[in-house]
Amino acid sequence: MTFTYKTLAMSVTAIATMGLAGMAQAEYPEEDITYIIPFDPGGESDVTARFQEPILEEELGVSVNVTHRPGGGGAVAWSEFQNSAEPDGYEIIGVNIPHIIGQPIQRNDAGYETDNWRIVTFFHSTPNALIVSDDSPYDTLEDLVEDAKENPEAITLGGSGTYSANHLDMLRFEKAADIDLTYIPFSGTGPLKGALEGGHVAGIFNYTMLGTEMADSVKVLAVAAEERVKALPDAPTFKEQGYDIVGGAYRGVAVPKDTPDEVVATLEEAFAEANRQITEKQEPLGFVMEYITGDEVDEVMAMLREAYGPILEEAE
Repeated sequence: MTFTYKTLAMSVTAIATMGLAGMAQAEYPEEDITYIIPFDPGGESDVTARFQEPILEEELGVSVNVTHRPGGGGAVAWSEFQNSAEPDGYEIIGVNIPHIIGQPIQRNDAGYETDNWRIVTFFHSTPNALIVSDDSPYDTLEDLVEDAKENPEAITLGGSGTYSANHLDMLRFEKAADIDLTYIPFSGTGPLKGALEGGHVAGIFNYTMLGTEMADSVKVLAVAAEERVKALPDAPTFKEQGYDIVGGAYRGVAVPKDTPDEVVATLEEAFAEANRQITEKQEPLGFVMEYITGDEVDEVMAMLREAYGPILEEAE
């Protein structure tokens, strides 16, 4: 190739263009990030986001503003996000499974599709737990089962959302125990504490975090885990008591489907560092820390589809 001033100019231009492209990638994020929690304040998603917030800000170098858009067991915010969020990484949203699997199956128009976004990571999970107040007549799970058999549908259990992890495992419990309960959906975990303390429900089918938070005023009759949770060592599992029920919620964060790989990678790294720093705070609250990204996200989704599929099909 003959060297000329023209080829030199072309080479300089190409190098400059490549440099600018690299700078554009490296510059994310340049603006504040909105982190949407699709539930009320006070629940597991909110508690975790508050722990994550200062670490994400340090890692990303911009403000991360946690906002709440509750409604429909998460469906209101998820629908709005899929229909309006730009794929630039400046608006991210908390996602929960099996909620995002069950709701689109069970609702004629959930407003969103299970696979119509890109999940950055699932960062923790929480087993379900059946919790009653200290003054409840039920001292054991079998006490509740016996009463439910004598009084079908009379026992009310509150939970977060419909066709959520709480709702689906309560349906599994009904089937396993051959009983009929009445499920009362709330817009998130936040309001459940007041509902139980106020006697508005007989109990709650929620997560281990709430059992830990309310440990001095409640009885945890059963936990839907393979083994007893460290934060609730005295609470027996469903399996210990003859019911093969293991389940709960995985929580993570998602961005719009067409978000660039480099943006997703930046967010993955920031959330991974947040997990490392908040583990000591979260595990005593009943959380199980996870780091699920890439193909592993699809594997977890497939596992939970299989676990909850029969219940969803029967409920249609």
